[in-house]
Parts: sequence; structure tokens; C-alpha cells
Amino acid sequence: MRKEFKFVEELNSMACQSATERAWIAIDRFYSNGQSQKLGRKGFPTFHKDNLSVKYKTSGWSLHPTKRRISFTDKKGIGKVKLLGKWEIHTYSVKSIKRVRLLKRDDGFYVQFCLAIEVQSEPRIADGEIGLDVELEYFYSDSNGYQEPNARFLKKAEKAIKYAQKQIYKKEKGKSQRRKTRARYARKHLRVSRQRSEHAKRVARNVCKANTLVVYEDLNVKNLVKNHCLAKSINDL
Repeated sequence: MRKEFKFVEELNSMACQSATERAWIAIDRFYSNGQSQKLGRKGFPTFHKDNLSVKYKTSGWSLHPTKRRISFTDKKGIGKVKLLGKWEIHTYSVKSIKRVRLLKRDDGFYVQFCLAIEVQSEPRIADGEIGLDVELEYFYSDSNGYQEPNARFLKKAEKAIKYAQKQIYKKEKGKSQRRKTRARYARKHLRVSRQRSEHAKRVARNVCKANTLVVYEDLNVKNLVKNHCLAKSINDL
């Protein structure tokens, strides 16, 4: 393909290897699910017309000595990229970076670093045992009688999301104003998704630090959201 297509030849060789590995993983998952007679869809590989990420390995990029800038050295014309925000990459050596992924989100571009480090577990503050039960009214209820309040991030942002969605249809198709409005609408959904993720991680970390044994029910969320009356409330947990 590098000889046949020029855009493939311009891309870094290890980035091409990463794309090939992702394709083979998808094909292998499809055949494995079929052989194991997994219920439902088997994960048929699909062609991604707009790929939102590219992964580099040990070549194709170089980090500035100050580690505030990164340069992509392939022939795609990306060049130098300034790193913004809070990060801890300056505390690690460049040799420990094994993967660099350039990722596009609705609110901008991100650079993800995969590091080879020794993971240190956090000490527990207590040695309790607890059982968790998921509810719609609360985020969870435990065996000690405590009920974690449900944040309801989607419900709080629903009015602003609906307003942003209405503004899309007021703009003419193909115009820049419509694209900007769609991007504004997508950023609101992205914010809700991140709020849910961070809230779940924070609560799970606190529960695991305070207990040596945590028992919970393994729920199949895909089947639960088939109930159209409760799908929004279930997804808003």
C-alpha cells in the first residue's frame, strides 16, 4: 500500500504498523466472537472514513528538551505542536515513552503518552467489606445503608443541549456557521461524558480505598437501556 498510495507513503512507518495492528485486532475479534457463539452482534469490522487518531511508536515524533512542545517528523505537515494545560510528562524520561497518540476531540486536539513505568498501589484507609447496588434514584446504595446521590449531569445540561441542537437547524447547510454550531453542540455532549467519567472514577476510588472487599452485581447495561422508558435515566448514572 505504501507503493500504491502516496498518502500512506508520507505517513510514518510505525504509524502504519499501528493502523495495521488495529485492523487485525478487529478481524480477530470478529472471528473469535463467532467461534465462541457470542450472542448479539459479532463486531463486524467497519471502514472508518474519518479516523480521529493516529498512533506513533518510538519514531515519527520528537519531544522538545523543555517538554512543552512536540514535533511530528513525518511528511504529513503537522510540524511543531505546543502542549497546553496541566501535565506531568516533564517528570518522566523520554526513554520511558513507548507510544504517542495524536487524538482529535470536539474541543480540540490532544496528545496522549503511553509510558513504561512501575505502578504503585495506594494504601487503603480502612479494611471494610461492602456490597453495592445500583439504583435509578441514587448513584448506588451500599450494604451499610449509605446512598450516594446521583449527580444527573445530563439532566442539568439538557436545556442547554436542546437549545444548541435547535440552533443547528436554523443555519444553512454547507455553511461555516452551521459547522460551528454543530461543534458547539458536540462540545456540550462531550462535557457531560467527561463529567460522568470523572465522577464514576472518583467515587470508585474512594470506595476501593475504604474497603478490602467490594461486591457488586454484574449488570448488562446494553439490555437495560432497551427499555425506552428508563434508557435516559440509566445512561445518566
